[in-house]
Amino acid sequence: MQVSNPIHSASQPLTLLYQSDDLVAINKPHGLLVHRSPIASDASEFAVQMLRDQLGQRVYPVHRLDRKTGGVLLFALTDTMNSAMQQQFAEGEISKTYLAIVRGYTADEQIIDYPLRRDDGVLQDAVTFLKTRQRTEIPLPFGKHATSRYSLVELTPTTGRMHQLRKHMAHILHPIIGDRPHGCNKQNKLFLENFGMNTMLLHASRIQFKHPQTSEEITITAPYQTEFNRMWSTLFGNENRQPVPNI
Repeated sequence: MQVSNPIHSASQPLTLLYQSDDLVAINKPHGLLVHRSPIASDASEFAVQMLRDQLGQRVYPVHRLDRKTGGVLLFALTDTMNSAMQQQFAEGEISKTYLAIVRGYTADEQIIDYPLRRDDGVLQDAVTFLKTRQRTEIPLPFGKHATSRYSLVELTPTTGRMHQLRKHMAHILHPIIGDRPHGCNKQNKLFLENFGMNTMLLHASRIQFKHPQTSEEITITAPYQTEFNRMWSTLFGNENRQPVPNI
């Protein structure tokens, strides 16, 4: 079976979602690192360098997305704007919304209030709002079950802890498909063997903030990346798939 490889190619320009004199947002592909990391020595492409070369100027990532997460990634184009946006993120003034495909049938709505521990042992408050957008049951045997159930969920974190959404979904026993190490390895293997799917089905759909200088309310949305869209179509079916806007 051919396995889908979602990693971006340097020959393809990054998709710009928003651009002004001091800010730019891209639709980050699944599999692309934001910047160099000693724990990902296999990577040779990075969003910071690619966008810098594409725009011909220095760029500052004002937040992070995991390597396997796709969607809205925001950069500042000046040091002053970078400092201002970093402050907004630190003070919780920026709203981010994600979509994920997870194992099982999730509740219609749920507040996940579950503190998370940092690498240094410090326990931090962490809260995520969940809303179920769609559910599906497909004729794919898994374990003792003759079918498999999945949900498309909208996730809105009110805190920004590392791997918060991934850990929170694992905590409520609805792990994100393709997540390692917080997800279900048996489900990940099922998707690899049956669908050739080898990424994580988490998409940063929307970011909202107030421009630090003009006070303009800015909303940036990202279309689904190809692999997320393929799996959404495969699981929920084109004929039955309800339109879910990029929120």
